[in-house]
Amino acid sequence: MKSNIENSQSYLAEEFCHKEKQVIQESKIAVLKVQSWQFASKTPGIRHTYLEEAAKMVSKSLLSFVPNSFVLSEEGFYLRTIEN
Repeated sequence: MKSNIENSQSYLAEEFCHKEKQVIQESKIAVLKVQSWQFASKTPGIRHTYLEEAAKMVSKSLLSFVPNSFVLSEEGFYLRTIEN
């Protein structure tokens, strides 16, 4: 039985390392994208088009507006009684 615990710990440690490497890689990509955006926003010829494309991406992303009632409905707020 002890070997199963050790195997689980080993698996979890490997999984953690894998996820940590993935986060580090995605963070580096995010930094490069921000630097690219900063450079493009300062370049006169590219700035206008780049900012329009960025606005479109933001409006289609998770940052777009969603009414409070929609969020409450999706979370099941209206299905249960309020308990204080």
